[in-house]
Amino acid sequence: MKKMLQVCCKNNSEYKDFAIGTKLFDIYNAFDLQSPYDVVSAKVNNRSEGLNFRVFDNKDVEFLTLQDASGMRTYVRSLCFVLCKAVYDLFPEGKILIEHPVSNGYFCRLKIGRTETEDDIARLKSRMLEIVSEKKSFHRLQCHTSDAVRMFTDRGMVDKARLLETSGSLYSFYYTLDDYADYFYGSLVPNTGYLKVFDLVKYDGGLLLQVPERKNPDQLKPVITQNKMLDVFREFIRWNEIMGLSNVGDFNIACSKGYATDLINVAEALQEKKIAQIADAIKAHGSVKMVLISGPSSSGKTTFSKRLSIQLMANGLKPYPISLDNYFVNRVETPRDAKGDYDYESLYSLDLKLFNNQLQALLNREEVELPRYNFVTGVKEYKGDKLRIDDKTILILEGNHGLNPELTPLIPDENKFKIYVSALTSMSLDDHNWIPTTDNRLLRRIIRDFNYRGYSARETIARWPDVRAGEDKWIFPYQENADVMFNSSMLFEFAVMRRHAEPILRQVMENCPEYAEAVRLLNFIDYFTPIQDSEMPPTSLMREFMGGSSFKY
Repeated sequence: MKKMLQVCCKNNSEYKDFAIGTKLFDIYNAFDLQSPYDVVSAKVNNRSEGLNFRVFDNKDVEFLTLQDASGMRTYVRSLCFVLCKAVYDLFPEGKILIEHPVSNGYFCRLKIGRTETEDDIARLKSRMLEIVSEKKSFHRLQCHTSDAVRMFTDRGMVDKARLLETSGSLYSFYYTLDDYADYFYGSLVPNTGYLKVFDLVKYDGGLLLQVPERKNPDQLKPVITQNKMLDVFREFIRWNEIMGLSNVGDFNIACSKGYATDLINVAEALQEKKIAQIADAIKAHGSVKMVLISGPSSSGKTTFSKRLSIQLMANGLKPYPISLDNYFVNRVETPRDAKGDYDYESLYSLDLKLFNNQLQALLNREEVELPRYNFVTGVKEYKGDKLRIDDKTILILEGNHGLNPELTPLIPDENKFKIYVSALTSMSLDDHNWIPTTDNRLLRRIIRDFNYRGYSARETIARWPDVRAGEDKWIFPYQENADVMFNSSMLFEFAVMRRHAEPILRQVMENCPEYAEAVRLLNFIDYFTPIQDSEMPPTSLMREFMGGSSFKY
């Protein structure tokens, strides 16, 4: 008699018995779940797995569609594999670089020895559709890492060979699709037939791979214009290539050769140079009276504003910070979110009338008394903080809504200089595995919340979807309004954050829903050779999260 195991399906709280070694795909079919969208992956004991994963003992299983972030990642990885396979089939001597998410898609560069044409892209899309229609199976293979390194080297995929070679793992896995092999650091869908919704279009000197909407996976995400963000990515990718550090494997090798300190010093110098250039631009503008700084959570806005203030002072200007938090409406007047909680992320949680009246008065050289918001009582107070500005004063306004035109509608545009700050990660794991900017910011926030706010990694991960929803509504739609975009990511930061993040993430227990995300982040930062942060200067933007800053927060 076959030995059996028991599976608890978290989707419907039912239990069923299965033979040992049953695939998740067959378990899903046995539970006969009704879902409007295809199930593409699952969480097994709160750990993300592909549907070909075999179960050998009792498990809790939750099946995921594209409406789940983990399910969407599985879909996008699989779609990228199909794109790479299509390039391999049509341009055997060429290669595709999948560089970063932008404009609601994934920007790619096709290298085939000439500039790609509309016909080239049409052929690629047609080949992808053929592969999807054939419902070809993805196969996951595991071997000694040295064998995988040798295989990828022989195939000319040196980027993947270096990544695996420097990973420190004894065994590695990779995927195949017919005769094509590739590496992706997460699960894939069982076969190409799952990949029904996508598009491939020519876009700003490259290609844009379009993917489905999470809320409505039957539809494509609409393309949005993000030319300024794309330019920032390009600038940093060019710099990385000049340094010979196109991917994490290159970075790890440089660190192993003793260049970690040099990399830190150069990255810090490059960032300081950018801040100085922004300060010079503000000075040259002449009529700027206020700098509006916006950006998503953990982008380093606070340290950036302090370092910018120093550079402005070096230009003979007098920066004066004004906290938007002091302009909150009284708590009882605060708008509510969909859950009925106070929505402090909303633009309308601010007293816009008072804020604009005081800014206008300051520009007219009048004296104003600045409010203070009492977070205990939930009301504005006045403590005699009076301000009058002169010709050399620059108001520094840092907050979520700095680029929203509704924040300062009464202030002339010539008096405003708008800056968008975000951690736009420009280095990839390899040619086909990008590093999401959200992972960069989430790791920063996990470390900062643990060190300074008393939050566990579990609590920070649990809050993250609501944080991201607020950013989608109040920050990202206005980022292209910026006069300047500042990339706060550091070439070395994952290698430095690894030592700080690992012990915090390991405290998330397996019985927590947040465990899957903690494991994913642990697996991700494991690719980076850890380096000490002792060489970082006390003014480093990374000190805002890890400590040791010379700035007061």
